[in-house]
Amino acid sequence: MPKVIDHDQRRRDIIEVTRGLIIQGGIEAATMREIAAEAGFANGALKHYFPGKDDIIQGTYELSLAQMSEVVRVAVEGKRGLAALRGISEASLPLDAERTTAARVLLSFWERAASNEHLHEIYVDHLVIWRQALAQFIAEGRADGDILSNTPDEQLIQELVTMNVGATLMSVINPEQNTPALQQAQLDGFFERLGRP
Repeated sequence: MPKVIDHDQRRRDIIEVTRGLIIQGGIEAATMREIAAEAGFANGALKHYFPGKDDIIQGTYELSLAQMSEVVRVAVEGKRGLAALRGISEASLPLDAERTTAARVLLSFWERAASNEHLHEIYVDHLVIWRQALAQFIAEGRADGDILSNTPDEQLIQELVTMNVGATLMSVINPEQNTPALQQAQLDGFFERLGRP
């Protein structure tokens, strides 16, 4: 009787191996040959599960994004306005080992997305959803009377996105100068400003 292969599990295994290689050595370490070897496949066998490397990178990014989305979901659950805005902002920063690991994968994805239109569109779609959530929480915070800042909402959203992207980059490039305490202090300063006109 032929062996039954769980193709979905094999795809998940390949993505996990790729994630591990990226975490250890960046995108350059995740060659098709290395991914196949680490996953226990013959070179070329990956084509049965993914058309190419960009598809594997996309799957790896989507796994990290799903894990981060769950962290964010828990952080904002049952909250609105200012509390939800703080929850999503803290959950999105690389303040612990798990989120710093996700930052390594994200950084590698950005590198690939810079020259691949499909991957770029995937990240832009994520940004749109993220910005919409920030806009909703800011609007609720204003309606609740907790956000008094005269700074336009779009600028506040951009500050949060830029703070997060910068922290993500620096947590990989220069973690000694981008400690969780400094990230938290920067975020606290931002939220203090929200309560002032």
